[in-house]
Order: sequence, then structure tokens, then C-alpha cells
Amino acid sequence: MFEKLFIPFLQRHRREAARDPVDQCVSDTISSCVSQSFPKQEVDVMYDYEMHPNRKPKFLAQTAAHVAGAAYYYQQCDVPNQPWGSKKMFGVCIHPRWGGWFAIRALLVFRGVESGAELQQAPPVDSVGSRQQRVELLESFNLHWQDWAYRDIIRSEDSYSPRQREYFSTPPGQRATLLQRWGFSPEGHTQTQTLLDMCCIGSRNFIRPNTHPA
Repeated sequence: MFEKLFIPFLQRHRREAARDPVDQCVSDTISSCVSQSFPKQEVDVMYDYEMHPNRKPKFLAQTAAHVAGAAYYYQQCDVPNQPWGSKKMFGVCIHPRWGGWFAIRALLVFRGVESGAELQQAPPVDSVGSRQQRVELLESFNLHWQDWAYRDIIRSEDSYSPRQREYFSTPPGQRATLLQRWGFSPEGHTQTQTLLDMCCIGSRNFIRPNTHPA
């Protein structure tokens, strides 16, 4: 996604300012794909960054991924004899092929689609099967999420490139400076815009426990 989609997006839009270029890239790409692939189908698209007026997310990304069978959403209730007492531990999705090296960016709802018994709900693959692994996963995600070790709870087929890791490890308010150093940020990106980025993305992260990290 990063090298094949995001970097070319930045190259095409290097003179345009965007509050969050990843969000804009995902929105433009999915809208284009839906219009080209399903021109006669009514499709509702919701993005992980979209909020209701009460600041609640329009959909719970990790719950949706679990229900869709895409990735297993490991929660506190999945650990028998929990060792944390009354402490709240937020859950996280793990993909059977990519481990934690992925993000849930959008939800597509196909309206008016009818099917028969051939369409069965597929449960997500439980790739973190042992209690010890689940304890390690949730503790790593909740207590040491900055080191990204939770993403490697299982062996994955691939992971983020060094440049992708640098981008998502950079605080949101400093990413415009990083893009400028890479040669992608528009010249008119002011300090005021950077502060707006920090405020908007900060409020987004505050209510993101059920959304998947970048």
C-alpha cells in the first residue's frame, strides 16, 4: 500500500495540501475503485476517520473486520483467568497472513444484494491460540504499543518497509515536516495547518480503541 499507492499519490499531489494525506489517498482510491468496479451497485462507503457529530466513529473497524472474517479481534474476554484484575485492556486485530502489519481503512456495505444459502459467514482465523500468546499480545498492544512488537505476535508474510515505519512512527503533527524532507509536502504548509493536524488527529486517536492502528 505505501510504496505502490501512497508514494505515487504524494508524487501526483505534491503541490496540494491535505489535512491527512493517507486519509485522502485511501478515500480517492476506494471511491475510484467502487465507481469503476460496481457502477450499477449501491455501495455505502465509510472510512475509519469519519465521525458522527457526537465524535463517535461511524463504524467499529476491528469489530467489522472480525464479523467479516477478515481478522480476529482479540479482546480481554478471549483470555481465560485474566491476570489484569479490573484493569481495562483494549483489543487488537491480528491477520492470519499479515499479523499486525495492516490497517483497517474502510467499510463497504453493498445495499440491495440478495443471496442464497451459498453465502455463509466465515469466522476469522484464530492464529493466536494459546492463553500465553493472547496475554502477551494484549499487554504488548496496551502497554508497549510504541515498539510495535505486538504486530509480530505471529510470523507474518510481510511487514512495513523502513520508510513506511518511519512515517507511521512519526507523530501526526510532525508528518508534514517529514514529507517536506522527502520532497512531497507543499510549500505553503504553515504552522497553523500543522497545529490543526495535531488537534484533529489527536481527537481521532482519543476514541480509537476499536479501530486498528496504522
